[in-house]
Amino acid sequence: MTEGNFQLPQLEWVRAFEAAARCGSFTAAAEETGLTQPAISQRISNLEHQLGAKLFIRNARTISLTVEGEAWLPIVTSALSELRDGSEALFARGRETLVLSASQSIIDLWLLPRLRCLQDAAQARFSIQSLILGGQSAMMDDVIQIRYGNGEWPHHYRLPLFREILAPVASPTIISNEVDWTTLPRIAYTGPRSSWTEYASRLGLPVRSTPSVRFDTFVNAYNAAIAGHGVLLGSLPLCKKGLEDGTLIRLPGEPLETPNTYWVLATKEAIGRGQWENLARVLTN
Repeated sequence: MTEGNFQLPQLEWVRAFEAAARCGSFTAAAEETGLTQPAISQRISNLEHQLGAKLFIRNARTISLTVEGEAWLPIVTSALSELRDGSEALFARGRETLVLSASQSIIDLWLLPRLRCLQDAAQARFSIQSLILGGQSAMMDDVIQIRYGNGEWPHHYRLPLFREILAPVASPTIISNEVDWTTLPRIAYTGPRSSWTEYASRLGLPVRSTPSVRFDTFVNAYNAAIAGHGVLLGSLPLCKKGLEDGTLIRLPGEPLETPNTYWVLATKEAIGRGQWENLARVLTN
């Protein structure tokens, strides 16, 4: 076939080729696409005839790609992905209700200040659920999750919420020039973040075996610090409001940047691409 009269093959033939190459058999491709095995075979034969090249080596029980098939597959995969994503972004209607799961600390300190903007961006209602530490699977197909970790989850959409930096903070009511803050009571909380012990050992501060008070959530520890009950090793992004309005002050001491942070995770079943892009833009601002 010469370049001047080349015609694009039918999309249904190309999709049959991609499915068979990815699944490794015509039968599996038929099951995935809802067609029969002979229909898949016929479409691929039509495609090969139009292209003037064999795409598969057909054996008694297996198939394998030819050199031409291997060379063409990544081009087809990329083109179909761009076509699908572009069509979804432009034409697909988003979900009317989005289900979002997060820890109570993230809900109170990060989501609620942004909730109106989130609703406007996603053009959807929100059902917000409190995530219990260790109580929910990381893979929930119909739920957008915000989880703490290194981002190594098998979700289609993944985005770090912020850069996690820890530093000591306290209410200005318990700080004076005469008092060394390292002698003040320390507030601790249960969770995956670095502890006072790790922070103290890194900076050579006095290590105390037991904090004066411990909470089961960061938001409760945050509120205790505002109330003047001690010094909190706080997540600076989550302490932003308190630091801006003066109910908390950052104390002297080198900040501790950690490799983990909160990640926003979602599958294609939980949210459409256009909604995801709009939601992610608001969540990370």
